Amino acid sequence: MRHKMWIPVLAAFLAFASAGESEAGLFCGSARFRCCPVKSCNPCGDYCNARVNCGPSYKTVRETIWCTEQYNECHTVYDRCVEKTPVTYNRTVYDTHYRNECYTVRKPVYKTNYRNVCYTVRKPVYKTHYRNVCYTVRKPVYKTCYRTVTYSVSRPVYKTHYRNVCYTVRKPVYKTCYRNVCYTTYKTNYKTCYRDVCQTVMRPVTTTKCVPVQCGEWKTVTETVPGPCVERCVQDPGSFCFDEESCCHVYKPGKVRKEMVQCPPRTVCKRVWCPKIVNKTVTCTRMVPEVKRIRVPYTVCERIPVTRTKQVPYTTCTYVCETRTRQVPYTTCKMVRECRTKQVPYTTCTYVCETRTKQIPYTTCSYVCETRTKQVPYTTCSYVCETRTRKVPYRVARTVCETRYVTNVKCVPRQVTVTKTRCVPKVVLRKVPCDPPVVSCDAAPACAAPAPACAAPAPGCEAPSVGCDTAQ
Repeated sequence: MRHKMWIPVLAAFLAFASAGESEAGLFCGSARFRCCPVKSCNPCGDYCNARVNCGPSYKTVRETIWCTEQYNECHTVYDRCVEKTPVTYNRTVYDTHYRNECYTVRKPVYKTNYRNVCYTVRKPVYKTHYRNVCYTVRKPVYKTCYRTVTYSVSRPVYKTHYRNVCYTVRKPVYKTCYRNVCYTTYKTNYKTCYRDVCQTVMRPVTTTKCVPVQCGEWKTVTETVPGPCVERCVQDPGSFCFDEESCCHVYKPGKVRKEMVQCPPRTVCKRVWCPKIVNKTVTCTRMVPEVKRIRVPYTVCERIPVTRTKQVPYTTCTYVCETRTRQVPYTTCKMVRECRTKQVPYTTCTYVCETRTKQIPYTTCSYVCETRTKQVPYTTCSYVCETRTRKVPYRVARTVCETRYVTNVKCVPRQVTVTKTRCVPKVVLRKVPCDPPVVSCDAAPACAAPAPACAAPAPGCEAPSVGCDTAQ
């Protein structure tokens, strides 16, 4: 029973103590100092060290970035060189020659004759006659009359008026300004370098050799050609006989007969080719390749960037409002009625009968016989012998020495320096702020006092007051 009586007193004391601690801990212990015990206000520890440890801290971070750099790289480039090698070979060439040859042809000769032929035609004779025909026509007679018509019209009367209208215009005002612009240009530097190149040169070499050449000569040969057999007409001798009707002697021709007769022979001269072989000295030239070493210049081009500045003009435009007045015309229309009179024509038509006469032509035809003469052509043919000459071709072979070139392609290597760009990793160190360590006040022995609001707080108690110092 005695222990139960001390329970309310102990509870009241604990409530009063907890209220004092919460009030003293408000605003980092700077709210009320009258409740702070004297023991708690004594300095404990280093205040500057606690202040530094409770501030923001930094840590070093290694970061990899990529940078571009240029480097030179050697490449092997192959140039195509073409060289021609001479090759000598013999080729047979055939020459065409012509010789004259005589031959006989029978040429037809045509002759046109005419004979008279009589024939009868019927010739038509046309004659035109006329007869009178009477007919009746109705002839229209037109007459124009007029009547008076009254009508009303509305005549418009226009009148122009003016009214003032205000309007606003925006007048542009232009201003030219300048700004500096940096731009990069590239300056080209040329450098001449030399490299050794092996080149093949063709050197002529002349040799002499003996070659058999086939040749010949023309000889004239005379031949006797017998004449051709020709058919000809021969008439036997005639005779005289006594004619009893005319009481006199009449000559009767003999019979005509055909016989074959040989023409006299003719002498023909013709040329005959007589071949022969002759040794002939021929000079041949062949090309021998020879390798020479020469220095070939080449140009290297390098572009250097140059930064320059120029002033670029630009125009600004502002609009200024301006009020103006103009007169706008408008038209009013008023209709006025007016009476008018006009003459309207109209036509009347009457028909009158009239008798007329016309002549109608008609044609009569009769035939009359008429004798005419015409010439009818006929053709006779006879053959005439004719001697002609023609050229007969023949071929003669000969050997020709020719030189032709064979093309050989080969690749010659050379080194070329090429500038390239590549990305290289680079490590950069930089400081990054990190969160301050959280320090608990319960671990510090000086914070065990119920009143931490002292003039020089303990190092462990400065961590909760970081926000207050930063705010001050």
